[in-house]
Amino acid sequence: MARSPFTLVAAVTAALPGAEVTGARALSAGGDGRFDSAIATLSDGRELVIRVAEDDEAAVELAEEALALRALTAGAREMLPFAAPVYIGETRVGDARALVTDLLDGFQIDAPDVPAGRGAAWSMGEATAAVHALPASVVRGAGLTVRDAAGVREELWQVVDRSAATGRVPARLTVRWRQAIEDDDLWRFETTVTLGGVEANSFLFADDPEAGPQVTGVIGWKGLAVGDPAVDLAWFSSAPDAADDVHAAYVRAADRGTDDALRVRARLHAELEFARWLLHGESLRRDDIIDDAAALLESLADGIRQELTLPAAGGTDVESAMDALDRMPAAEAPAVDTSMETDAYRPEQLWVEAEETDTADEADAEPSDADTEAQDADGEAVATDPDATGPTWGDATEDLSDISGVRGSSGSPARPAPETAAAEADTPIDASEEAQRAARAALQRWTNSGSE
Repeated sequence: MARSPFTLVAAVTAALPGAEVTGARALSAGGDGRFDSAIATLSDGRELVIRVAEDDEAAVELAEEALALRALTAGAREMLPFAAPVYIGETRVGDARALVTDLLDGFQIDAPDVPAGRGAAWSMGEATAAVHALPASVVRGAGLTVRDAAGVREELWQVVDRSAATGRVPARLTVRWRQAIEDDDLWRFETTVTLGGVEANSFLFADDPEAGPQVTGVIGWKGLAVGDPAVDLAWFSSAPDAADDVHAAYVRAADRGTDDALRVRARLHAELEFARWLLHGESLRRDDIIDDAAALLESLADGIRQELTLPAAGGTDVESAMDALDRMPAAEAPAVDTSMETDAYRPEQLWVEAEETDTADEADAEPSDADTEAQDADGEAVATDPDATGPTWGDATEDLSDISGVRGSSGSPARPAPETAAAEADTPIDASEEAQRAARAALQRWTNSGSE
């Protein structure tokens, strides 16, 4: 039975001796009902949150969050461009564990409602990168979990094997997951500090009239660890509109290079949330949870459209192509062989440095439009703004938001076929101009094959 807010806030004085509580109100974020929560108003105007665990598993989560918040020293908090809850104390309400923290202001945005473009999406990506930039000593010093890439891989193997043993996971998913875990190319990454599975509702926003919603706080620190940064990007699958912009902002803000397989592993982590939900039901012997998880897994198996593999084009992103455009020479390029032996292009290899021409007339010639502005196959200009965001993974982001309860998918838009540039057979052009046109056409094919 849910406890009243007055019952909950009465325990605040046990966690904060001397506190004078003057008000109480309920706190609910539409969670799973595993915690009773309330807000206590103190005589000095401060507002505190008290959460009480409803079962043993929830009690463990509260203990983990208390340890994580205490690990965030003043120095670590100064490195973050947003606020994190401050640990106030712990107590008990009856036989249940309770945690008291300060209250962070801000509004939340559900994942399917996060808009693309500047504002919330960019701020979420930058906030996630800030967490990942924290020194690993923050985690190690608190005795929290530290895993290397091999450890992350082994933990996922156990999830797949245990869930498959229940007999409720479609064989197609089991094979898919095992193939992904066996693929060595997916597991060459640098571990970072992570929140251990951030969600869209972990971010608190304040509205900026010029920049749009900006992250002012992050909640949900119970999973603080060192591990795979992709685990904090798994929620992208339920935010198809904003996923590319969040990821692009994350890549820009990251203080280290991001690996090509980041979003592939993020997708794998998202799908394995279904398996974890199944295992949660098994551990509690809850047939309703087991049946719900099994139905979600069946829906996921029917809806998957993309493979959990690295993009065939080499794993680089559209921003790399834009950088290559910025490196195009101002003078005309010499004639080159523009034939392509394969579909795997490296953008930086599509242009060559211009050689000096032999005549003064060519040296004084004005640069052509083709040298200063990239165009697509239909003659439309392609923006080369270094701040422009774009998709950064070879396949479209599948929307898992249609499956209620857990991140999931019922399908994704079909991947468009690459475009080709139509040649004007009747118009004579010199070899250098042809080289530039071929390079732009190759970029266009690469961009469209890797960004939709």
